[in-house]
Amino acid sequence: MTDSSANERVVLEAITNKIAVYSPHTSLDVATGGVNDWIVEGIGIGDIRALRPFGNLPPDEECKLITFCPEDKIEALRLAMSSVSCGRIGNYEQCSFTTSGTGTFIGGEGTNPSSGEAGELQRVVECKFEMVVSKASLSLAIQALRQFHPYEEPALEVHELGERPRREIGIGRRIHLDKSLQLDELARKLKKHLGVGYVRVAPAAGKDDRAQVQTIGLCAGAGGSVCKLAIDDGCEVFITGEMTHHNVVAATARGCTVMLTGHTNSERGYLPKLKEQLSQLLPEATISVSKSDSSPWTYF
Repeated sequence: MTDSSANERVVLEAITNKIAVYSPHTSLDVATGGVNDWIVEGIGIGDIRALRPFGNLPPDEECKLITFCPEDKIEALRLAMSSVSCGRIGNYEQCSFTTSGTGTFIGGEGTNPSSGEAGELQRVVECKFEMVVSKASLSLAIQALRQFHPYEEPALEVHELGERPRREIGIGRRIHLDKSLQLDELARKLKKHLGVGYVRVAPAAGKDDRAQVQTIGLCAGAGGSVCKLAIDDGCEVFITGEMTHHNVVAATARGCTVMLTGHTNSERGYLPKLKEQLSQLLPEATISVSKSDSSPWTYF
């Protein structure tokens, strides 16, 4: 590391003064109660969700373990597998699913089937039994299944599970207002909430400031890459800090009004709220919002 750039000098100065730096940038945008949700608070009441929801687990981190077992043995198997962390979904434990059916098998030479004789086709009333398990606990789960299963060679399946998206966490926000409002009223509400004197508005083709709008997409900071998601999701207005000229023109041509607040204006007003949240989590600490940090823009 050198002092050849402004960012490097900031880091060196922080190290010299023994200051730790933690920068929750995009993570604070996507989180529940984060920057994007704060912007929504200034718009109105309605149904709110992320434009691109995030899963609460990385892909392929969980599996579903499936086996087939006589109904009267299911309870013992469920308890055994739960003891090695199977069946945990959020704040719930011992989650499982059971389906009744008929299983068939023929035991080979030297086998000792729990039902019938080796070499003969057997039909047994069984249950399909399913539980989720983390990959970290999978080997223990299979060991417990084999130990407590009544069959000499239990059938089992392991399926990788994808992420489970949560509508309230993710990139951007989409709000469908309970009541529509005029475009100029939306601009006034936004200015008041952000504490700014103006926002730039590019009305959709054929629309003016009196157009009624009800479905709004937004993304704090530079949200040009998210605008298409909002339009595809039926948003009539997209609010962000900054976008390129060509992206704005493309959005308005597709029938979506664009409101630009300025990059820093879409984020800076959240800092007092972040201070409140940190003060509750760290009551022994003194939390301060910088007074010297400000927008780099001056207007002539």
